Amino acid sequence: MGLGANLGDRITTLQAAIAAIAGRVAEGPARPMRQSSWWLSPSEGGPGPDYVNAALVFESRLEPQQLLEALLAIEVSLGRVRAHRNAPRTVDLDILLVDDLRIDTSSLVVPHPRMHLRAFVLLPLLELDPVAHIPGIGAARTALQALGPHACQRVDAHPPPCGTISP
Repeated sequence: MGLGANLGDRITTLQAAIAAIAGRVAEGPARPMRQSSWWLSPSEGGPGPDYVNAALVFESRLEPQQLLEALLAIEVSLGRVRAHRNAPRTVDLDILLVDDLRIDTSSLVVPHPRMHLRAFVLLPLLELDPVAHIPGIGAARTALQALGPHACQRVDAHPPPCGTISP
């Protein structure tokens, strides 16, 4: 999954989101949640402060629609307001991939429909899975190369281990 924020104390809010995800939706101590580094990227689609982005990989027993609902509830609990498309936000939690599934409903599209067009999604994803594959698109690395130059930069190569963050 991808996460980002461009309002308020971005990293603190993202850490709180990760703690909530670890406590509510992530399962499987045999395969713990993994987090990418923090990545800084310019606001896309509208004015606003730069985003801090990251990717998470985890297992969940929730069905994709249930996972979406849980993530939306976490966003609201952290102050997310959906004023308009591409509005600045305290937190944004996106389901990017669910195994090799392809889902297209009125409320959920997986893989995320624009992930292959966004370096701020692909860079953290590739950090966690260098051979990531996007169903219907192909190799995430190839998608990133097709984007050409980008303004994303890693700002923290060593985030704290997931599940040990206090909100």
